[in-house]
Amino acid sequence: MEKNKPALSLTCKIVLICNISALIPVWLIYWLTYLSWPLLLITTLLTSLLASYLSFRLSRTLVQGIHSLETGLLNFKDGELATLLAYNGNDELGRLCQLYNQTAKQLRQEKQWIYQRELMLDKVLQSSPQAVLLKNDKGFIVYSNYSARDLFNAKTALEGSQFEQLLTNTHPQLNNALTRGSDGLFTLDTEDQESQAWHLSTGKLLLNNQYHYLYVFKQLTRELSRQEVEVWKKVIRIISHELNNSLGPMSSMLHSGQLLSEKVDEPRLSRVFATISERIKHLNDFVQGYGKFAKLPTPQPAKIDWQVLLKQLQNQWCFMLDISNDVHTLADPTQVEQLLINLIKNAHESGSVSEHISVTVTQNIKGTHISVNDQGKGMSEQVMANALLPFYSTKVAGSGLGLALCREIVEAHHGQISLHNRQHGGLSVHVTLPHSPNKQSQKSRN
Repeated sequence: MEKNKPALSLTCKIVLICNISALIPVWLIYWLTYLSWPLLLITTLLTSLLASYLSFRLSRTLVQGIHSLETGLLNFKDGELATLLAYNGNDELGRLCQLYNQTAKQLRQEKQWIYQRELMLDKVLQSSPQAVLLKNDKGFIVYSNYSARDLFNAKTALEGSQFEQLLTNTHPQLNNALTRGSDGLFTLDTEDQESQAWHLSTGKLLLNNQYHYLYVFKQLTRELSRQEVEVWKKVIRIISHELNNSLGPMSSMLHSGQLLSEKVDEPRLSRVFATISERIKHLNDFVQGYGKFAKLPTPQPAKIDWQVLLKQLQNQWCFMLDISNDVHTLADPTQVEQLLINLIKNAHESGSVSEHISVTVTQNIKGTHISVNDQGKGMSEQVMANALLPFYSTKVAGSGLGLALCREIVEAHHGQISLHNRQHGGLSVHVTLPHSPNKQSQKSRN
């Protein structure tokens, strides 16, 4: 290949053109008048010097302006948009510099706007409960948010690591979902919580002429649970409405029948009316109990005095207590008390002796952790899968409301409840209440 020859500068070209333009008349005069050679040389030299001086002085401003434009365009190339041109002459070059300055200001404003939007988008993605992961076609992770780090149990940022290496250290169920590479639901079984339902969305996009692969993980456990509970609440409200419509007239007719029976000497009528009255009262209690579950009020958070609350419960129920001294919880005291009453009552009804029933209260960065443990019969897998549902009970006279109400109270506080069979027999109920009941607990940002 031929090497590029060094080009003449703009100033040299202007001086050269002016010299040629000035010498042409001199040589034309020589050809017409036959000047002597000495006089021709002197005339040529003086004309060349004058033309060079005038062309240099006249072109200096133009050349400086063009050099400034070149410097400005190099700044554009490097992404520097803060430098403006100082030339403001009322000529073509001045108008060109003015247009350059206007363009630089507009580009700088657009760059700042794009930067602000990127900051806002990154803030939204980082604070999103959905885990977001982006990898390039080389298999390197180029973006991840805090939820993705928590999902993959990473203590540092995932950017720059190999996607395949990440899969080797992750949960097998999560690994299978990513290996499948298609949209769909999958479950994660953890040691300290119940099974979690997740949805994986995948996508392929082109960024900087390079294909990237996007993975979005959304936890559906709470949403599915809420939908399930809402269906049960609707059923309960319908049943309660129909029962109330029937119990009212029945109570009125019972009262009228009792008045009429006083005029009749028949002892059996008193037993009949007493039985009917007892069953109506039982149905009223039944309806009121399920109505309380279906219309649980919004929690009114306040600081809980655990020592006072648990001492009051120990006056009613016998259990061992283990509580840290630095537990600070904001929750609805009445609802938390009802939660503990139901759990301790179930522990006593499990067949466990009182000495083996314990309540443990601790706290860490995720919130307050409550464990109610017993050494009863425990639960089978089928019973444990349905124990938190309304109407489900293994007791002969059970209403199936206790654990369902516990679940409703915990989820109203945006917490979590799970059941676990203990290794040496019995059941352990784990409850986690976040630091603030009005929003989901914030995750650790390591």
